[in-house]
Amino acid sequence: QVQLVESGGGLVQAGGSLRLSCAASGRTFSSDDMGWFRQAPGKEREFVAVVRWSNLVTSYADFVKGRFTISRDKAKNTVYLQMNSLKPEDTAVYYCVASTLDADFGTLALTSTYDYWGQGTQVTVSS
Repeated sequence: QVQLVESGGGLVQAGGSLRLSCAASGRTFSSDDMGWFRQAPGKEREFVAVVRWSNLVTSYADFVKGRFTISRDKAKNTVYLQMNSLKPEDTAVYYCVASTLDADFGTLALTSTYDYWGQGTQVTVSS
């Protein structure tokens, strides 16, 4: 059974930092794409960042560029999201995702591209 388990969420003040981790089990995502989405209360789920397993190319949503960094550790089958300069509008549940579909780069921001989802971890940024 494939599982994506997120950790590292919590409460932080604006301007602070958090590091999210996502450990994958039940499958080695050796050639797949892994990333993060988020969903704030009353809003649709939105793309945050992705890293391609094959070549480590990354892509970010405009609203996190320069503040968030995605990385992955192949040996640990884990993906990370380092979040700096957090803002209250970053408050959301953050979901780890993985895609085995070898999707086109242009589709990596779509929820339909991802066939595995974690349960989510809450990030709350206070002003």
